[in-house]
Formats: sequence, structure tokens, C-alpha cells
Amino acid sequence: MTSSSAATNPTTAIKPLASARPIILDCDPGHDDAISLILALSSDQLNPLAVTTSAGNQTPDKTLNNALRILTLLNRSDIPVAGGAIKPLARELIIADNVHGETGLDGPKLPDPTFAPVSENAIELIAQKVRQSSEPVTLIPSGPLTNIALFLANYPELHSKIDRIVLMGGAAGVGNWTPAAEFNIFVDPEAADMVFKSGIAITMCGLDVTHQAQIMDEDIERIRQIQNPVAQCVAGLLDFFMIYHRDPKWGFTGAPLHDPCTIAWLLKPELFTSIECAVSVETKGEHTQGMTVVDRYQLSGQPANATVLFDIDRQGFVDLIVECLTAYNQ
Repeated sequence: MTSSSAATNPTTAIKPLASARPIILDCDPGHDDAISLILALSSDQLNPLAVTTSAGNQTPDKTLNNALRILTLLNRSDIPVAGGAIKPLARELIIADNVHGETGLDGPKLPDPTFAPVSENAIELIAQKVRQSSEPVTLIPSGPLTNIALFLANYPELHSKIDRIVLMGGAAGVGNWTPAAEFNIFVDPEAADMVFKSGIAITMCGLDVTHQAQIMDEDIERIRQIQNPVAQCVAGLLDFFMIYHRDPKWGFTGAPLHDPCTIAWLLKPELFTSIECAVSVETKGEHTQGMTVVDRYQLSGQPANATVLFDIDRQGFVDLIVECLTAYNQ
């Protein structure tokens, strides 16, 4: 990947495919993870090969159960699900239950799972699906990067079969868990460091763009008018998610939908602007652990290793969410 000029240009990094793009979703549901799953499975542009889970927004047992609950809601028991790492590579687990509640998906009533995870763990399932795929696979991690780092470390022979990693994490500016760090990267900075050093093409959906991807009260009401159970569930998820983000300290009008930006970029990259940047991860700083150092102005002399998203057409993003949820009417 080569570095672009410092000007922010409409993103053009994604290439269209003749058939549905094979993807693996690695997540820690989480309200915005759940909505990301729902959007991804609504589109015939994407072919979900597997869903894997990690600890993050809640404990590993709860995030795995939540993925199964969402896929049960969507009647997608055909998609294999596997639980992964129960803690970060070198640190104790931190969870965000203050944001996502006791279950990790507090708010609407969700069905109990009607199917079980596969016997393989997440890393084995990712490797199996990547190896079997006739086309390069896009990995979409929306939680801590532990599973992805372990897969890359254990299966170097499969790196060439990864088309791109489209991740939610990091920031070029301020953090949301510490002054310097975004939550997903802060939870496992060593894993993030391995992923950004992997040499695989990366799209980074960080706080710079996701904080612009806010859903407003009127948008939730628009979603509530879509008469299918999936849209009603999303409206309920957003009602709960909005509670945390009403705290005046954040300065939000609505609630930022972080993880769905990954799917929106894959479906409609023209909604975003981006810059090719060198990104490194701070693993040792006293005040900056988990910080993503984004070389926006090419000051380090290091080659770009990520397409970093900076701006979004918010109304276009909301319209895409409505379009995806309306697809469940059929």
C-alpha cells in the first residue's frame, strides 16, 4: 500500500467483486456489533462465512451468546459461530458493561439461541473458512483484535488469502476509554500492534469517523416505522444505546454507531473520505497505552499501512441502515 497525499479524498481503496464478497465477522456484541451483524447479513453483496466472538463489550460467554441470539433472530443458523480468546494476549480483561448493560445487549427482548457454537474455537474456524474459500476473504473485527492476531500468528501461510482487514478501532485524535486510546485497541494493544504490523491491507474505522456516524432520535423513530421484527429490535437496541451517550461530557446530539461503519464502508465506500496513513500502536506508554499513532502528514517516513477513514456522509449512512433493515421485510 502506498501513501497518498495529505489531502482527504473520497475513499477508492475497495474494489468491486463480480460475486458476493466473502467475509468473516469477529465481534464482541455489544449493541453496535449486533447492528453491524444485522446490516452485513441483509446484503447480497456480502457472503458471511462465519461469525467469531471475543471478550470486550461483555464477558466471553455473554458475547458468544449474544452472537447466537442475533443470528437466531435473523434465522441464520446456517452461519457457523465460534467463541475465541477469553482475555487479551498479555493483560487482564476490561469490559464495557457500563455502556452495554448486564447482558451486553440490554434493551429489546431477544430470542434464546436455537443452535450451538461449532466445536472449533474462533481461530481454528477463521483458518478453516479462509483455507476453504475460493476467493480472498475480508476479515471484519469490531472488538479487540485478539482473535485476529492469534489467527495471523498461527497461520502465516493463509495471509495471502486475506483480501483486507476492515476494523473498528483506534483514533487519529482523542480516545474514548482514556484520553489517548479507543476502547478496542486499549483492551489488547499487543494484538492491535501485531495486526497493524502484519502487512495485510487494513481499513481503520476509528473514532474520527465513527463519532460523526451518529444516530439521532428522529432516525430511531424512522427505523421504528419499518414493520419487521429485525427493525423493531434495532430500534430497541438504539433506545438503550442512546442512554449512555446522552451524558453531556461526550457532547453528542445522538449516539455514535461505531461498528456499523465497517459494513457501510464495504457496501458504500463513497459515503466516506480517507487518507492512506502509517499507523502504529503504543503498547508501553504510561499515559498513552493503546493509542493509535496515525501519521496523517507523512512525518515519520514510514510507509502507509492503513486506509484511515476520517469523514462520513451521515445522512447517507442513516439511509443505508434504513435500506438494509427494510430488506428484512422480504
